Amino acid sequence: MTKESSVLSEIGGGVAVVTLNRPDKLNAFNEEMHLALRAVLERAEADSSVRALLLTGAGRGFCAGQDLGDRNVSGDVDLGHTLENFYNPLIRKLRALPLPVVCAVNGVAAGAGANIALACDIVLAARSAKFVQAFCRLGLVPDSGGTYSLPRLVGEARAKGLALLGEPLTAERAEAWGLIWRAVDDEALMEEARKLATHLATQPTAGLAKSKQAIQASLDNDLDAQLDLERDLQREAGRSADYREGVAAFMEKRAAVFQGR
Repeated sequence: MTKESSVLSEIGGGVAVVTLNRPDKLNAFNEEMHLALRAVLERAEADSSVRALLLTGAGRGFCAGQDLGDRNVSGDVDLGHTLENFYNPLIRKLRALPLPVVCAVNGVAAGAGANIALACDIVLAARSAKFVQAFCRLGLVPDSGGTYSLPRLVGEARAKGLALLGEPLTAERAEAWGLIWRAVDDEALMEEARKLATHLATQPTAGLAKSKQAIQASLDNDLDAQLDLERDLQREAGRSADYREGVAAFMEKRAAVFQGR
């Protein structure tokens, strides 16, 4: 296991396990943690042995968003600078990673922490976890993609309720609303998340990355544009070694051995 300041990274079995590691601050972000996480994600993307990524938090919470004690609020604060240079690049990186990203939410995910979790591909949450759009308590706007992902995941009415009231949303209700993939028992969270990430790492991950790309693009495409994108991505996928292996394994009635290419 290697440590990048406030972020832990462990690679094994095709999975990069990335842990936000400021438990005394509920893993709230400061500039150092942003830079550390950016470096870890870039290394994971460049490592050909990594075929899935698991993001979680150390201690009793996933992430409480921004560390308010890390900035001076007495003067004219440019929060747009923080978004432009740190949070927005992080959300774009998570969405664009060419491999499946699993998020295990242990405890509270508040503010930007909630929306960072929602930027991942598959989200598991402990039953004790809560998602809180805490921005309204500070006179702020949901950021880190919150105003983009919330209405698309749960609809405008629920998105506005979450954003304007800032009420905690339980993991079980988040699952029922379609905000996350599944709520699991607290003690089973990491085992289930590792099992899921390990499974994904054995799959045709280049094809999974194309599926991720297509689904994300569909939110802004009309039908014709989406059909064209499916055609282009399927053309690429059909030329892959994994497709040939999948067909061969099916014909030979054996388990496929995918290489992610």
